[in-house]
Amino acid sequence: MDRPNILYIICHDLGRHLGCYGDATVPSPNLDRLAGQGVRFTNFYGASTPCSPARGCLMTGRYAHCQGLMGLAHIGWGYHPGTRTVAHDLAGAGYLTALIGFQHESPDVNKLGYQHIWRDSTRSDLVADETIRFLGSEAPRRQPFFLSVGISEVHLPFDRDYYRFDDPAEVALPGFLPDNDETRRQMAMFHGAIRFMDQHVGRIIEALDRSDLAGSTVVVFTTDHGMAFPRAKSTLYDPGIGVAAIVRMPAAAGVGGTVCDDLISGVDLRPTLCELAGVAIAPEVQGRSFAAVLRGQGQHDARTEIFSEKNYHNHYDPCRCVRTQRYKYIRNFRDGPFALLPTDIEMAFPARCRRGDLNAPRPAEELYDLSADPWEENNLIDSPEHAQVRDQLRERLQAWMERTNDPVLENPLIPYPPEQFADRW
Repeated sequence: MDRPNILYIICHDLGRHLGCYGDATVPSPNLDRLAGQGVRFTNFYGASTPCSPARGCLMTGRYAHCQGLMGLAHIGWGYHPGTRTVAHDLAGAGYLTALIGFQHESPDVNKLGYQHIWRDSTRSDLVADETIRFLGSEAPRRQPFFLSVGISEVHLPFDRDYYRFDDPAEVALPGFLPDNDETRRQMAMFHGAIRFMDQHVGRIIEALDRSDLAGSTVVVFTTDHGMAFPRAKSTLYDPGIGVAAIVRMPAAAGVGGTVCDDLISGVDLRPTLCELAGVAIAPEVQGRSFAAVLRGQGQHDARTEIFSEKNYHNHYDPCRCVRTQRYKYIRNFRDGPFALLPTDIEMAFPARCRRGDLNAPRPAEELYDLSADPWEENNLIDSPEHAQVRDQLRERLQAWMERTNDPVLENPLIPYPPEQFADRW
């Protein structure tokens, strides 16, 4: 299939918190079913955090400090002039490009490459309603389409009017969180938001599958970064940058039910979608296509490491990391507390929901053996047994920063954009 349709669904703040990623207590039957029909990626990592930079990396195939979106779009950050997205690529190749619901890349959505835009709501049920209307219209039958469906769930706060919360006693907690009543209550509400989101994503997939478009449509589901819990969202630990990524190809590809454990970066999405669509990959793209995996063609240009970064969220917090299959090395460029919490987490989670002393002084460097320490709690930076690994990863991170002209190398204090002090959208 030379020019498949692409249905791209992205939610907020999910991480990998789905049943198909190993937690049977998560109410996500529709996305679990989609994973069983497609390729589920277990080592897909955001190339930046928080949400605007992470989404920018997905759409541009470029690292945040290279394309300019280093902080939240609604407080002044934006792409460098002339930056192009996958929507621009596909529109230029004759695709109908459409956005329904949420985006967090620019206050001016008209700059993002979409020809059809619907932004009346970002809530899952209403976004699903409009997406189903679009799929049933004539427009997606006149030309191949790229449809970006943005959902505000499962971002805080959790709305009791729409979400049916789980029983706190029945939820499972990841090991980086303390097990107490308040944490369980927050997790039960999180599950309710996931259930609501999953239900309406399921409606979209069902409508697609009932239509004549299913056999020619690639379905992509992902999220921007980790869940909004302490030591997850807005950090470079795996619970912060590890994300769910599911791609369902048309049945003829024969890759349904596949699990891919290769390291994949958020910057790899744009070149992958372009290759699937038969569109030339732009020379400025820094990611690598993994289309061969989706076509069942075996080996591809697999990564030995991924890189990720943080610059601004609610605070200036410049950090960089390199992650291999086994180790992660983090370099922190600013002194401060161990974890600077975003405002939504700070307000939602009292101190007893935070495991460890997040106000302790932050080390300049961190090194973790992820096979022995998946929650990244035992910093090995001064371990003599790990000195060789530390030095190698330190050099690899430094080389990446130099290769990509990372501004932090010249001045650890990256200035705010002038728009930071302008009217917010």
